[in-house]
Amino acid sequence: MGTAFLLAVLQVTGQAESGQLLVELDKVEEIDTGGCRAFFLFRNQTGKSFAGFEMSLAILDGQGVIDRLLSIDAAPLPVQRTTLKLFEIPDISCGNISEILLHDVTSCQPQNEEQMDCFPILTLGSKTTTQLVK
Repeated sequence: MGTAFLLAVLQVTGQAESGQLLVELDKVEEIDTGGCRAFFLFRNQTGKSFAGFEMSLAILDGQGVIDRLLSIDAAPLPVQRTTLKLFEIPDISCGNISEILLHDVTSCQPQNEEQMDCFPILTLGSKTTTQLVK
């Protein structure tokens, strides 16, 4: 019973390895030049550091129509760390972005390992009115 209790405490406090890479759209803010700055949190609970991690995102406007594709490079992503990355989306206001679709993960390379398919380990979330979806 003691081991089970310890595991439950570790899971609740977030210290147990879950094997997931959480990508969260935490905040958006307008840029003076007319674009939108997006703040992403990457919570790497995979047990691996990533030397390469690039995503292709489809930006959907207020009517749900694809406005553009945007490639972002979030590497490096250290193991068991939360990393903040800021990306600018030019020429569109934050209020006119209804959804960000993870179109593709163009690079997912753990440190000193071959490329891997990261889709199964990704969990997406958003704290904004803009949805972040697969």
